[in-house]
Order: sequence, then structure tokens, then C-alpha cells
Amino acid sequence: MPQRRHVARAAVTASAAAACLALATPAWASAAVTNPTLHQAGKHILASNGEFNKGFGKCAGAEQQQAGQDIWVFIWPGNNVESVDAVKIGWDTDNDGTADAFKTLDEGHFTTDSGTKKVWFATPAGWKLESGESTIHGQVPQDWFNLTHTCAAGSTESPSPSASPSASESPSPSESPSASESPSASESPSTSESPSTSESPTGGTSVSPSTSVGGGAGGEGGLPLTGVAATSIALTGVVLIGGGVVLMTLRRRRDKVTFTS
Repeated sequence: MPQRRHVARAAVTASAAAACLALATPAWASAAVTNPTLHQAGKHILASNGEFNKGFGKCAGAEQQQAGQDIWVFIWPGNNVESVDAVKIGWDTDNDGTADAFKTLDEGHFTTDSGTKKVWFATPAGWKLESGESTIHGQVPQDWFNLTHTCAAGSTESPSPSASPSASESPSPSESPSASESPSASESPSTSESPSTSESPTGGTSVSPSTSVGGGAGGEGGLPLTGVAATSIALTGVVLIGGGVVLMTLRRRRDKVTFTS
């Protein structure tokens, strides 16, 4: 009896161990290590590509995108990925069509979308996606991982309005009144006084002052003189008349004197 009991116990233990092994086998199979590659390799993709670009600052997990940065988000599709263990992404920075700058998983950032594994990277603006490889625990369809979307640098930043109203107010008032006042006042009164005193033997004295004031050629139609010139002429005339009267008086007195011998 004791021997039979030991045999029964050993059989139960073996059956339990076999059942555990049978249950554990699918789990071990799903955790296999695989190496998916980038589906978009060699397509020279810019982050600004309209097929992928969501706009500045709108990439999941990368809301703190900095100015001058492109964000790239990669996905390992399906729910059969236990972990993403290594990633290496290559970009073309000198426009020769081949990858010359690389980023690895320690420079990336993990995120998930309904259990699907994602990793995103930030690069300087203008890099072109060229290659990608990875190591995971699990499997993905067709052994590919994908670029799911991007956020190009400054894609939603509105350009700064350049208000450059050119208001050129240059009123140039040119006031050049040419006031030429050249009054030419020419007063050239020509006064000729020619008193002619002639003594005739008959005792007559004739004083004929001729005063001619000429304002123009020909001696006729002269302009009237006013002011200082007219006053001078009048005084001269009075003096001449007075002188003539004096001479006539002296002459008469002399004629009345009789000499006796």
C-alpha cells in the first residue's frame, strides 16, 4: 500500500509539470527576438512631407517640441511586441541620398498608443529619413516597423507680418517769389539860367532872364516839377527879378545926375 501511494503521487506530480510546460510554451514563443527594419527606408522623407506631417507641436509625447526641431514618431504595429530593445535610425544631412547621421534608442523617447509600442526622436530641421533597424521581443507584420507621423519645425507658425507702409511725405514747398523792385527814379532837372543884360545907348535896360527847364528831348511837353527842384527854381526867379529891379533903379538914378563944367 505505501508503495502504491508513492507511485500515484509521482504520477500526479509529473502530470502537473507536463501541464505547466504545455501552458508556458506559447508565452516563450511570443517573446522571440526579431529585427524589424524601417518600411520607409531609402525614400528620402522630409518631416515636412504632407503625408506624415501633423504640424508643429502636435506629435504624441512630443508636445514640448522646440523651435528648429523636427519630430519623428515610429511605431511597431500590432500587440505582439513585448519590448523594443534597440533602435538605430539614419538621416541624410548633406543631401547626397545616404544616411550620415544616426540616433539610437538612448536618444529616443518611448510612448504607447492603445498598447502599441512607439518611439520618437527629435532632430534638427531639414534632415531626410533614410534608414532604420531595430531589435524587439515579439513580432510585427512583415517584419517592418513604420514612420507613423512627423511634426516639422515651425510648420504651424504664422509668418510675421511685415508692415512696411512707405509714407513718404516730402512736401517741398518752393516759394521763390522773385520780387525785383528796381524803381529807377531819375530826376534830371536841367536848369539853365541865362540872364542877358544889355545897355542900349538910349538909356534902356532890358533884362531878359530865360529859364528853361527841360524834362525831355525837344524842350516841349516837359513834366511838372515838384518838391525841392520847383522851390529852388522859384527862389532863383525871385532873386533874378529883384536884381533886375535894383539895376533899373540904379540906372535911373545915374541918368538923373547931371554934370556941370
